[in-house]
Amino acid sequence: MAGHSQFKNIMHRKGAQDAKRARIFSKLGREITVAARMGQPDPAFNPRLRAALIAARQANMTKDAVERAIKKATGAGQGEDYTEVRYEGRGPAGVALIVEGLTDNRNRTASDVRSMFSKHGGALGETVAFQFDRLGVVRYPASVADADTVLEAAIEAGAQDVISGEEAHEILSAPEDLNTVRDALEARFGEALSARLDWRPNLTVPLDEEGAAAVFKLIEALDDHDDVQNVYANFEVSDAVLAKLSEG
Repeated sequence: MAGHSQFKNIMHRKGAQDAKRARIFSKLGREITVAARMGQPDPAFNPRLRAALIAARQANMTKDAVERAIKKATGAGQGEDYTEVRYEGRGPAGVALIVEGLTDNRNRTASDVRSMFSKHGGALGETVAFQFDRLGVVRYPASVADADTVLEAAIEAGAQDVISGEEAHEILSAPEDLNTVRDALEARFGEALSARLDWRPNLTVPLDEEGAAAVFKLIEALDDHDDVQNVYANFEVSDAVLAKLSEG
């Protein structure tokens, strides 16, 4: 599988996720706060909040932390006023990147992101969104059903495509159909692992070991920034290169 999932895979192998648990919780908290503020605090009537709460459960975020994040949005707690931001640019080897964030200081975040791109051999500011498709993605564990059963259910739900692998099924839809598709699938298979809007590359850049290492360093730096929520990239790395990098 191409793109950011490969970066997540190698960082998981290196054991980096446990060390970043507090930062992950902080980012999830921001998303919950913003989602609750933009819509109703009841997830049954707020698809974005519902997706954020599912992500929080998947990350084992505590109930108290989730409640604090919601209270910040409803005025029952003190909290920053976060703004959604998006940046586009090129990384090493011409890889296209889209960076999404939530910030209480646009100037600070833009400066930090620009500096990280520059430091790691990239350039911020070039429009690259045309190299990605905006899609709704509903994810289920592979154990929920076989590929044919999931495909049949996805077609009936109005999805565009299904990618089934050893670990999961990913059901793809048009952005405006995400909630309808998710609801139909959950009526059959139960709660999804996740249901969110995603950027998926429609053109990928193959990377060798050197190029992959450079791109991963940039993505890791971006992921480590408190204001950055998601990083999407259009690279592709072979299993052999991934294996070499995971040994490093």
